[in-house]
This record gives sequence, structure tokens and C-alpha cells, in this order.
Amino acid sequence: MSRLPQSKRSLRAVGVVVGALAAAEVVSWAASYCLLGEVDNAVAVPRGEAVVVLGHADPGPIAGRDNRQRVRAGLRSRRLPDSRLIFSGGAVAGPVPEAELMARYATDRLGYAGPLDLETTSRSTWENIAAVIPMIEDADRIIIVSEPVHALKARLFLRRQRPDLAARLARARDYRAGEYLLHKPAVVALGLVDLGLSVWVPGWARNSATGLAGVRRLLAGVQPKRARKSPRRSNPSVISSRAAA
Repeated sequence: MSRLPQSKRSLRAVGVVVGALAAAEVVSWAASYCLLGEVDNAVAVPRGEAVVVLGHADPGPIAGRDNRQRVRAGLRSRRLPDSRLIFSGGAVAGPVPEAELMARYATDRLGYAGPLDLETTSRSTWENIAAVIPMIEDADRIIIVSEPVHALKARLFLRRQRPDLAARLARARDYRAGEYLLHKPAVVALGLVDLGLSVWVPGWARNSATGLAGVRRLLAGVQPKRARKSPRRSNPSVISSRAAA
């Protein structure tokens, strides 16, 4: 008699795991199709395409799992032989900028030898987008690569910062069914929470991921009676890997 309840608990646990995995797959698939523009992925574009790969906080000295995953997704998202690949991310969790870690992995380990630019100062997704806009605004097709929910947030930020570029947004190949299956539920859950906060909490997008000073600015922003100064904006640095080599 004692085995039946245990069996039911086991089946329930299996059901919860399967449900979480399936939900993560569905959300990732749906996110990869949201907030896209009108540009057709299948056609040639006169001014080419820019593929922006967003970095993940990485202590280095070599690219970690998340950044390796994003680099591979970025490479397979290129539709044209001369697509411009842009790695974006500063030194958030270690001494080496995320963009440099990803570039080394792409060139040294995966053999990428095409057009490549680095943006090495941004410390949040909002800053990623602000910093790469000068690098992508002339492209007819713009592809943003990360985990699907994170890429969706970045497309939202591009629409906020430069709505005129939104029509050029095209889908990345950052979603594949069953890819990184066990890792995906946690990434999706955290991504959805961050996306919701970015949409509903004023100041979250700009300040939440920029360290203690950003948190202080965020707290100051939700207290309207408290006087505060507008944070200074730093000019993002743009580095060409070919020039730096």
C-alpha cells in the first residue's frame, strides 16, 4: 500500500519536469518570432546585414558556455557571405570584455574569418543596443542574437531607442528545438522576469545591470520626491578586430 503514493509522487515529479521543459521550448520558440520587422530573410539586401551577438557576463579567460552558445547561434544566423558580425559586451565579470572572449572563440576555435567588429564598453542590454546603433544603422537587415527571450528584450530596446530601425529587424537562428534542453527552463524563467521588469518598472532597463551605482539610480527613480541628477552617458568605444589584430 505504501508504494502507490510513492509512485504517484514520482509520476507527478516527472510530469512537472516534462511540463517545464515543454514550456521553455514553447516560450523560446515564440520569443524568437516576436518584435520582428518587415524585412525578408530570404532576399538579398543592397546595404547588407548586421548580425549582433550580445555577450553574457563572463569571468574568462576563455569564453564560457553561454557565450560559446551565442557565438554559434550568431554564425548560423548569417544569411549572406559578407554579413557583418558584431560582438557586443564589456568587461562585466572579469578583466577581458565579453566581446573579445566571443571573438577569440569565433576566430580561433570555429575558424570564422569574415567581417567582424567589437563593441567593448557596454555593461547592460540597454547599453549593448545604444553602443551598436552606429554600427548597424546603415544595414538593411539587422539580426540580434542571444537566448531567444534575451534577444526579444534587446529588440524591444532597439524599438525604444531607434524605432526607425525596427522594420529592419530579422529573425535570428537562436532557437533550435531541444537544444540545451536541460539548461533552457532556468534561462527562460529568469529572462521572462527580467523582460517583465524592463517593460513595467521605469528605469529598470537602463540601470538594473550596471552595478551598484545603477541600482542606486533605479531606487532614486522610484522615489519621485528625492532629488537626483541625470546619470552621465559615456561614449561607447567601437573596436574593429581586424584593426586590433
